[in-house]
Amino acid sequence: MASSEPRQKLWIETDGQLVMSDYRVRLLELVGETGSLAEAASALGLSYRRAWGKVKEIETNLGRPLVHSEVGGAGGGRTALTPAAEELVAAYRRFQERVEQDVEGAYAEELRDLLASP
Repeated sequence: MASSEPRQKLWIETDGQLVMSDYRVRLLELVGETGSLAEAASALGLSYRRAWGKVKEIETNLGRPLVHSEVGGAGGGRTALTPAAEELVAAYRRFQERVEQDVEGAYAEELRDLLASP
């Protein structure tokens, strides 16, 4: 029998509305890294409009801005994460790491031996 490993997908809902997921957090991370929502969208294979919609949806569900844009100039415009977004991304990643550790520990205690080859 092949080696088995636990997998999980995380997302956070508020009143049944998707607020955060790995995908949405990655979108915010890419905005922070590139300084561009267009580049972040492209990296994820999204249209700019769809990426902007996802960011706006998160902002609406959380009730606070997560990105701010600076217009034009010689180098063009720039989009940056707000301090609240940076804190949210970091906290989500810490949360994700804790959940992964808990899942791996529970798997080792409860299932690994039962699923191992005889």
